[in-house]
Amino acid sequence: MEDLGPVMWPPEPIRTERLVLREPESRDRGAFIELLASPEVHTYLGGPRPRDELEHETPEVPERWPGSFVVELDGAMIGQILLRRATGHQRPAAAGKADLGYMFLPRAWGFGYAAEACAAALDWLATALPGEPVVLTTQTANVGSMRLAAKLGFTEVERFEAWSAEQWLGMRPPVTPSG
Repeated sequence: MEDLGPVMWPPEPIRTERLVLREPESRDRGAFIELLASPEVHTYLGGPRPRDELEHETPEVPERWPGSFVVELDGAMIGQILLRRATGHQRPAAAGKADLGYMFLPRAWGFGYAAEACAAALDWLATALPGEPVVLTTQTANVGSMRLAAKLGFTEVERFEAWSAEQWLGMRPPVTPSG
C-alpha cells in the first residue's frame, strides 16, 4: 500500500455529529496499542499482535502518514480510518485505487460510529481527489464489516480466497462530496 498521492495533509479535523477525525497524536499511542493487541478487533485480520512487542515498536506518534485518521469520541481515540493506494493488492480490480480500511475498539462497536466516521472520510476523499473510486476488502465471515460496506455504497466486485478465508472485494464508484 502507498499513500494517496497529491493530497494536502494533514487536513483540518473533520467533525461529524458525534466524532472528530484527525491526525494521530502522541496521546493516541495507548489506544493504538490496545487496537492492535485486541483479539476481538483482529478476529478477521490475522490475529492480534503481542502487547509487549507493540509497546516496544510503536513510535511516540503512531500511524502518522497521509490517509491515517484517528477517530475520536469525547476526546478519546476509539478507532482508526485508513485510506491508502492499493498498489500491491492481490486483485487486479483493486490495483491503484484508493483503499478504505478501518478498525474500532470493541467498546465502540454497535453505535454507528464506524459508519459515521467512514462516511466522513469518504466525503473528505471525494473533495481531496475528485472522481476517485474506492475499494474495500473484508472477510465474508465478518458480518458487521459486510453490512458497513453495503451501507457505505460498496458493491461486490469479486470474492476470492486469501489467508485461509473467503474475502470480499467491493468497490464504491466516485461520488461528489456531501459537503
